[in-house]
Amino acid sequence: MPIASLTTGVIARIMHGEDVPQPVLQILGIKRINTNTDQERFRLLMSDGKYYNSYAMLASQLNEMQHKGLLNENTIVRLDKYMTSMVGKEGSGKRVLIVTEVTVLNSGDEVKTKIGEPVTYENAAKQDTVPKAAPVTASAPVKKEQSYNNNNNNNNNNTMNSTMNGTLNASLTHPIASLSPYQNKWVIKARVTSKTAIRTWSNARGEGKLFSMDLMDESGEIRATAFKEQCDKFYDLIEVGNVYFFSKCQLKPANKQYSQLKNDYEMTFTGETMVQLCDEDDNGGIPEIKFDLIPISQVSNMENKEAVDTIGICKEVGELQTFTSRTTNKEFKKRELTLVDMSNAAVTLTLWGDEAVNFDGHVQPVILVKGSRINEFNGGKSLSMGGGSILKINPDIPEAHKLRGWFDNGGGDNISTMVSARTGGGSFSTDWVTLKDARIRNLGSGDKPDYFQCKAVVHIVKQENAFYKACPQTDCNKKVVDEGNGQYRCERCNAAFPNFKYRLLINMSIGDWTSNRWVTCFSEVGEQLLKHSAQEVGDALENDPATAEKMFSDINFSSYIFKLRCKNEMYGDMTRNKLTVQSMSPINYREYNKHLIKELKEMTGIGPAN
Repeated sequence: MPIASLTTGVIARIMHGEDVPQPVLQILGIKRINTNTDQERFRLLMSDGKYYNSYAMLASQLNEMQHKGLLNENTIVRLDKYMTSMVGKEGSGKRVLIVTEVTVLNSGDEVKTKIGEPVTYENAAKQDTVPKAAPVTASAPVKKEQSYNNNNNNNNNNTMNSTMNGTLNASLTHPIASLSPYQNKWVIKARVTSKTAIRTWSNARGEGKLFSMDLMDESGEIRATAFKEQCDKFYDLIEVGNVYFFSKCQLKPANKQYSQLKNDYEMTFTGETMVQLCDEDDNGGIPEIKFDLIPISQVSNMENKEAVDTIGICKEVGELQTFTSRTTNKEFKKRELTLVDMSNAAVTLTLWGDEAVNFDGHVQPVILVKGSRINEFNGGKSLSMGGGSILKINPDIPEAHKLRGWFDNGGGDNISTMVSARTGGGSFSTDWVTLKDARIRNLGSGDKPDYFQCKAVVHIVKQENAFYKACPQTDCNKKVVDEGNGQYRCERCNAAFPNFKYRLLINMSIGDWTSNRWVTCFSEVGEQLLKHSAQEVGDALENDPATAEKMFSDINFSSYIFKLRCKNEMYGDMTRNKLTVQSMSPINYREYNKHLIKELKEMTGIGPAN
């Protein structure tokens, strides 16, 4: 079949608002983009042989064509139906081409190569009127050089692009370490080392959205944040790992609450901000993203909130959990993974949002994380992904291949240390004590609490006083006082709030083959036990008794491995021996049977289990 001819120069006409019937274009690239919805979307890089356009989207009803491999690189297509729209507030910003009906004229395998040497259509007017003054991007390969301008006027676009290109051509870039609010004419060349998901906010001053990224060059690092219109325009264009030129951002003192980078300043995108992808041949001097990988066993020796880079096999995948914020009524989703490595240790890693929803761990992949945060609770330490963290699945690096071979040959069968265990011991290293023996041995009577674990069944769970209303602040769980005027006062924060959050405080009776005991579960363990968030439990107890009754009755006669804290506490003039559930887990019968066999051998004098 003959190769179809492209409709040369048509992209510039289309993107300036002209309606051109059935133009013939070439697809130079197609990739899936992340969105804030569950809808799958694909972005196209399209060329007419003279100009290219990276602001093209495939309508979702055509996704099946991509799934069938009909829209591969170099494919020539006819746009039977399309439309353009402006992205940004009140129609300002970039015009985006949306393809709604398309016919494939030649497959990518037939064409095999890019046609012509196209440049960005934004340079069309300048090239047509001043052909000798070709911009820097005109001679660069399409896939390597893309410019994104944040100005609305086309003439201003050309002027700003010309200024930007001239500056870059003269190599007058500034190191990140030299930036300060006292200078405004600068260009930096930096690699994007991390990028957050888009976050939204709503308060008395209005609504908005933002995303942040961390930038790095040979001199240092800096955080950059894009709000509202800039968030819309730049989010899909900036990819982690690529090197870009950045100019005309606002510099201000860094907010250390949200960034741990060693820089006194941070950048904010403005209406004049310019971002240009750097040619791969011009990346010299910009460091690659480095991973300071540590063994999982060392996580237990690190400080709370410290950033960690590590790599492990995803041995277990937890269920997707959904929570609703009491303060913002926003829904949050999370999923917990268990990672293991060659240090024979395991740690819990928490994913959030789309990462949690889309994660598929059935093949037990290798997981590499950079910048995950340590969370410490009752002696156990876990990892959590956050803004700026990077997660890579099955990375092509030697450490990953070595780990894969270790695990596939049974390396994960003898994990000795659970870093996230809240009692400070490993998964089966905490002392096994029956509930009766705990009384006989008078555990908890010393100056420090004692910890032990047992296999027990849930007998009775009390609904009465199973929750309290707590301070809505993230880092405060203090009980609030209802002032009767719609305000709830927290004495610790010395402030009143129009809302609160529910915290669980559940009392239940558990029993093993020797005895029964009443134990207390706090919020996190209570949520795990009831399989509902504290918000859901509190709402049900206050507003829907039938639903609450089912929540509590569903867990009766369920068996778990309980890790318990035992301590004598004073109640008035009386001393009571109190048991608190530190953690609970479903019974791993393989491991539990090993424990029973070991005990039998020790009781019969055969010796410890092999």
